[in-house]
Amino acid sequence: MTTRSVTLSHREQTASRRVLRAATWITAAALLVKLAATGKELLIAERFGAGALVDAFLLAFLIPNLLANLFAESMNQALVPAIILVRREQGSSAAMAISSIAIAVSLALLVLLAVVLALLAPHLLPILFHLSPCSRQLTIHLFRLLLPFALLAAIASNGTAILNAAEHFAVPALAPVLVPLSILVCLLLAPHSWGILALVVGTLAGALLWAVLILLLLLGSGQPWFTLRWSVTPQLRRLFGQYANILLSSLVASGGLIIDLVMASWLTVGSVAALNWGSRFSAVGMAILGSAVATSITPYLAQRAAEGDWVGCRQLLRQHTLRAAAVTVPIAALLLIASRPLIVLAFQHGAFHAQDTQLVAAIQSAFALQIPLYVVSRIYYRFLLILQRSHIVLACGLLNLLLDIVFNLVLMRSFGVVGIALATSLWMLSTFLFLAFWARRLLHQAERAATLGGSRV
Repeated sequence: MTTRSVTLSHREQTASRRVLRAATWITAAALLVKLAATGKELLIAERFGAGALVDAFLLAFLIPNLLANLFAESMNQALVPAIILVRREQGSSAAMAISSIAIAVSLALLVLLAVVLALLAPHLLPILFHLSPCSRQLTIHLFRLLLPFALLAAIASNGTAILNAAEHFAVPALAPVLVPLSILVCLLLAPHSWGILALVVGTLAGALLWAVLILLLLLGSGQPWFTLRWSVTPQLRRLFGQYANILLSSLVASGGLIIDLVMASWLTVGSVAALNWGSRFSAVGMAILGSAVATSITPYLAQRAAEGDWVGCRQLLRQHTLRAAAVTVPIAALLLIASRPLIVLAFQHGAFHAQDTQLVAAIQSAFALQIPLYVVSRIYYRFLLILQRSHIVLACGLLNLLLDIVFNLVLMRSFGVVGIALATSLWMLSTFLFLAFWARRLLHQAERAATLGGSRV
């Protein structure tokens, strides 16, 4: 074995250990966040049950939460690889400049859209959702109150992206715990006369604390994150090109969630809440493991891709997709086996009754099938973004949106709201196959081009 081979092997082992260590920290932090979120959900279920009030809150919160994901998470996925590449080629000042412009433009668009939505709410929400006359005004009122959540969450999430690009993971991953903790405090301490408004106050207070903490971490880390010296560069144009595709693909992917809730609102009262409760535990597993694996591996994959080290990329992808599958398949199987006892233990208290348990347990079993597919798909998804192939991600999203509509319409006829959960797991299988195929194909092309002396994927 040559000295170069030994050096590369040691380097890849070191990178793998760093990814695993980062993933462990992020997993631990995400687990704490999701435990707090689960506690919050349990208290909401006990206090309000699966009824019209919870339906109104979930429908009102859907679009603000969607906006936060679209304008923050989409930017983050484009921003982290861009920061690493520009910092390597041009230094920290250039990386700071493109991140400042990108984040400022993203937040400005978000504020503008939030204002427009607040004005259009009385006309838009009745079109999107099947609302009874008594719940219509409440949903519109809650929707307007919750819109600031999108801006606060976007600020926090964008700051987290800058910290992740500098390989700061643990505390930024833990910071979102402030949102469910604030909700828990409000539900426990607020007067009962506040009713569902206690959820709104807790959500906004938690988002504000989250944003402030991330900004303090940025200031304390010494990591440059803002400059007034802006200029339009080719790197910035590429970043916005990536961002536009990711934004569209995220919108399409989130469209599946909107469609699911819209279709659930067509069914019996409480179907929206039942769909929400049934997705809780699978969402915990997917969020913890998917975020930990994808977030931790992205800086190292981006570094390898920037250096043209495609062998290193292949090794990282192989190692961490196998690890992700080995962890998530048993989790999904356990959730399937223990679905009903888990729902009884967690939710069947107060206003949550035995008939609710039967429905929510069936929904949970259907959602559990998607856990391994989602987590492994996130690795391929991030790799395609690193390769600046966001148009492939967009095509995948469009395909899945079509599949979601078709599967929902077919399965709802026989299984009601449970059919919506089954449809989600089916199109997640499509996502896994699509992203895995293109990631492997592009990696093979990159390795072949490198062997022939080329530099492009």
